[in-house]
Amino acid sequence: MRFRDSTRMILGAVLSNRGKSLLTALGIGVGIAAVTLLTSLGEGLQHYLLGQFSQFGTRIIAINPGKDITQGLGGIISSTKPLSLGDAESLRLLPGIERVVPVVQGAGAVEYGNRERKGDILGVGSDMPSAWQFRVAMGRFLPDDQSGRSRSYAVLGHTMKTELFGASNPLGQNIRIGGLRFRVIGVIEEKGQMLGFDMDDIVYIPTDKALQLFNREGLMEIDVTFGPSHSSTRIAERVTQRLLERHGEEDFTLTSQDEMLATMNKVLQILTIGVAALGGISLLVGAIGIATIMTITVGERTAEIGLLRSIGSSRRQVLILFLGEAVLMSVLGGLLGLLILTVVLSAIKLAVPGLPFALNPIYLIAAIVVSGLIGLVAGVVPARKAAQLDPVDALRTE
Repeated sequence: MRFRDSTRMILGAVLSNRGKSLLTALGIGVGIAAVTLLTSLGEGLQHYLLGQFSQFGTRIIAINPGKDITQGLGGIISSTKPLSLGDAESLRLLPGIERVVPVVQGAGAVEYGNRERKGDILGVGSDMPSAWQFRVAMGRFLPDDQSGRSRSYAVLGHTMKTELFGASNPLGQNIRIGGLRFRVIGVIEEKGQMLGFDMDDIVYIPTDKALQLFNREGLMEIDVTFGPSHSSTRIAERVTQRLLERHGEEDFTLTSQDEMLATMNKVLQILTIGVAALGGISLLVGAIGIATIMTITVGERTAEIGLLRSIGSSRRQVLILFLGEAVLMSVLGGLLGLLILTVVLSAIKLAVPGLPFALNPIYLIAAIVVSGLIGLVAGVVPARKAAQLDPVDALRTE
């Protein structure tokens, strides 16, 4: 049997039962669409979160009070010696350190005239824009003042400026935070959302003023950045040694940005594999469908198989014919799945425009290859059954 004849017979068998072939292909198509959609969503989420965390740069180390088991609010309360402005200043002297940002965070009402806006208040140092990769859109940022008696200056986030001042110029105007008056000297460029946190609905004030405003004894965090020629491990060792000298014990926790990104990347990769595995259940159902349909087809075409064998077709040729049908239906299912994927993605983008997707072209090619392999595996048993039929017994079923 020539290749052209085999191809014609395979196409004829699939097209002569369009309804059955379409339903069989649809089972694979739904599975392919589900796997590709979930994998794209998982990778898109991975890129989104990594982009969110890396927008502050990757050469940054955060120092928090308390050990790992007491990190966060509990760490602030239970730390034997809170992080201080003196600790922050001592870190500036370490080799390789470029920027140091002491941070105090709180929330409160910000007032201007008869307008009031509740938002986050961040006490930071003058290095914050360069350390966090923020840019000042208007005016200037907080000046460098290491005296511990900083002037009552404030810099507004984009949303805070818009809510309090509208389109008017806020520079030089006085606002009130917690009963204290601050003079606006700058506005930070729009940054948007980060994991649901509005980076623009913030007021930045000097760290010592924030300690006074929130009646805090210590800092919430100290962020340090280092040069590209230094490793985070080496800088972390220097920071640890310096703070041990000042505190006498390791009552603080260091978290490097690259370590956090690496950990997040691993978690998200596992998540991507997990959602793809869930979608793979649909492929399994589709494979079972192909195996079932092909088994039924062998039973319906027993006489045809006997005729092929009686006119000289070998067992191998019969095996190839039925495997070809299974693979063709499965590949058609893969193409149908990509069509379903296109429709679903278009609908999702219209309904939820901000949902992150990373549709890699490799996924599309892999979808077709995988669908073909599924048809090949699912069709093996029915094809072998057809090839092993005795020609005489097969013809008797006519």
